[in-house]
Amino acid sequence: MTSAAETLGVTPGAITQRVQTLEATVGRSLLVRTPQGVRLTRAGQSLFDRLTGPFAEIEGAYAETTGRGRRQRIVLSTTPSFAATWLVPRLGGFRARHPALDVTVEADPRVIDLASDPVDLAIRHGLGRYPGLESRWLMAPAQIVVGSPALLAAGPTIRRPEDCLRYPLLHDAGRQDWQFWLDALGRRARVPDAGPAYSDDTLLVRAAIDGQGLALVADTYAQDALAAGMLVRAFHGSWPTRFAYYLVGRAASFRRPAIARFAAWITAEAARVAG
Repeated sequence: MTSAAETLGVTPGAITQRVQTLEATVGRSLLVRTPQGVRLTRAGQSLFDRLTGPFAEIEGAYAETTGRGRRQRIVLSTTPSFAATWLVPRLGGFRARHPALDVTVEADPRVIDLASDPVDLAIRHGLGRYPGLESRWLMAPAQIVVGSPALLAAGPTIRRPEDCLRYPLLHDAGRQDWQFWLDALGRRARVPDAGPAYSDDTLLVRAAIDGQGLALVADTYAQDALAAGMLVRAFHGSWPTRFAYYLVGRAASFRRPAIARFAAWITAEAARVAG
């Protein structure tokens, strides 16, 4: 609401009033407030999908006619696996709606400094706590704990999440995911820093198949190995939705019109896919 108000040069209250007027006109609720913020309803998403393209064409035609069509670029950092499997296949839709905005994707697992690196936004997997930055919840795809059948047959029984710590652990590049997982489940156990680390889920799956330790990976990456019997699920439990993918950036960045458009698009896209 704040970003929309700044873009249009009005107050947030005026934006709220305009939304209410629009909802009264169409006779449907278009937005709903959730613990993660304001989200589009199904009717709101449908209206957004139908109107965004035509408005982008109007904006593009005006920019071309007036010579005010200077292209804007958004630099986004995310992990290689998320970029390849989720983001890149959908970016064509964003470009169709916003032809004047160019998105540069930097697929890198390293932790970047948004205050000094030439990056506008980052998509990261964690608990959403990034001091000095804003984070917006996108999605919480299920991740599972897997290991080789031989490793689990020779080791102790796993009944609770913290029982996983009795096995060698395979870490993500930042060595944070296991601790985030336990924290999100409300467990106070501390994860040892020892063990190999890999920058991508596919590498974690390969190492788990080889019996190097337990891996915490997105279920989609482990499906084939599970079906073939090369891996088994080591722990069955509900997935904590707080441990999720977040869109992260500086508050000033989110106020830029180009960033606000991208943030609105990716949040709506994530909600559409989850719904």
